[in-house]
Amino acid sequence: MTIPFRELKKRWMKDPAFRKEHDALEPEFAVARQLIEARTRAGLTQQELADRMGTTQPVIARLESGRQKPTTKTLERFAKATGSKVEIRLVAAG
Repeated sequence: MTIPFRELKKRWMKDPAFRKEHDALEPEFAVARQLIEARTRAGLTQQELADRMGTTQPVIARLESGRQKPTTKTLERFAKATGSKVEIRLVAAG
């Protein structure tokens, strides 16, 4: 019997050590989510986006998974290719 990922995550989030590590990665998850949203909003596949950016589909997959942190230059290319704009903000820690 397999357990759905959401159920596993719910269980894991009850573990304080897991939750701490998960929360530490939230900024990277947020960037990955925004990249995926920009691509889907533009109606592009990863391959189509890669072609527009002059890169490869595996690079797009790594960016969208959060395994690779994008540079500002990469974010600008991603934005141009998806008809988006880059907006970087610093907010008070709290």
